[in-house]
Amino acid sequence: MSPVAHPEVLSIDWLPPVLLARERELQDLVRRLDAPHPHAPAPWIVGVAGPSGAGSSTLARRAARETVDRMRASGDSPPARTLAVRTALLRGAHGVATALLQRFDDGFDGRGFPTAEILAGVLRRIRREGRPTVIVLDDIAVGGAELAPLLRAIGEPDRFLPEGESGLPPVWTVLAGSAEGLETAARGLEGRFAVRPFLELEPYSETALRSIVRDRFERACGRAPSSELVTRIVGRAIGDGLGARRAIDLLRRDVLGTRGRIDGDPPVRAAHLSIEPRVVRAIGAAIGGGAAPLSEIRRCEAALAARQGVRPLPTTTLWRRLVRLERAGYVRREIRTGGSGGTRSVLRLLSPIDEWVTAPGRSETLRGFASLVGGAPPLELSGGTPRERPPVGFPEG
Repeated sequence: MSPVAHPEVLSIDWLPPVLLARERELQDLVRRLDAPHPHAPAPWIVGVAGPSGAGSSTLARRAARETVDRMRASGDSPPARTLAVRTALLRGAHGVATALLQRFDDGFDGRGFPTAEILAGVLRRIRREGRPTVIVLDDIAVGGAELAPLLRAIGEPDRFLPEGESGLPPVWTVLAGSAEGLETAARGLEGRFAVRPFLELEPYSETALRSIVRDRFERACGRAPSSELVTRIVGRAIGDGLGARRAIDLLRRDVLGTRGRIDGDPPVRAAHLSIEPRVVRAIGAAIGGGAAPLSEIRRCEAALAARQGVRPLPTTTLWRRLVRLERAGYVRREIRTGGSGGTRSVLRLLSPIDEWVTAPGRSETLRGFASLVGGAPPLELSGGTPRERPPVGFPEG
């Protein structure tokens, strides 16, 4: 494997100096932010929505950087700054508020504090420092953290400030994620302040993906990639339906090794990928090697829980486990029309289950894990009735 001059370029959070195939959208988003002196009254909240891998995260962070640069160019002081948080793995408004306050105090632990107190801490720190701030709330998806309490606090900060103090320095908020996730985040804000319309992105074209892969490889390695490598990575990313995010992940693994973890990547600790073994086994039993509706996975997990003598996971908790697996690149969630609520959630495998690296969740002990994996075989659902099937592969990590 050839040495890589700049491996940080392959990090998920690396911000390219030039946005390929998104220049027009960047100009539109920066125009909506209207820095340094917006014409519309506060709060200034904009959203960029798109399917996974369409560049919404990069576009949101690049627009935040442009806004900060405009503030600096205006000569205003103190200097502006950006607070960026990926919301996908955080627990509700409490988790997002805690992550924001940790940008000011990295030793802060939000456990035991009500969400309102943490939000008050964030807003008071912003007011105390007096710095214009761009907040980026990224990776917003259905089933993720609820953001309405945070957005209401940003829009109405006086309720959280000490008596006799009012108002904040200029604060812009950029939301980025799926269209369904942004709609959920904006729900409950109607009549308070405007959030829509969101800037909606189409998936990258094959030509754009090829340019992105080629650009990242050249910046990381200092040489042009082979056409075979670009074709292979782009073809697989398009086949997986995950666009640029999947392409960069595949490129990182190809260039840096099997897992491709580098400095600058969000930490993937055991706590982040702790998944109850029966959830993994339920996915394998319901999906096999393809895809299955969420209802089938939930039903299979409930059957396995009953066999362990424990309660099945609540639907929202199970959904969060699927979000973790999607974040790790193991599965893809799809929302299709149909079902009692007008939509039908389907989970599709992106990598074989026996290649997954997970750790048992808190609610399942290692003893329970061993009995489930090494004892009774997994289940297959047929007509709503659990029945035995050959074991699916499962790692012991």
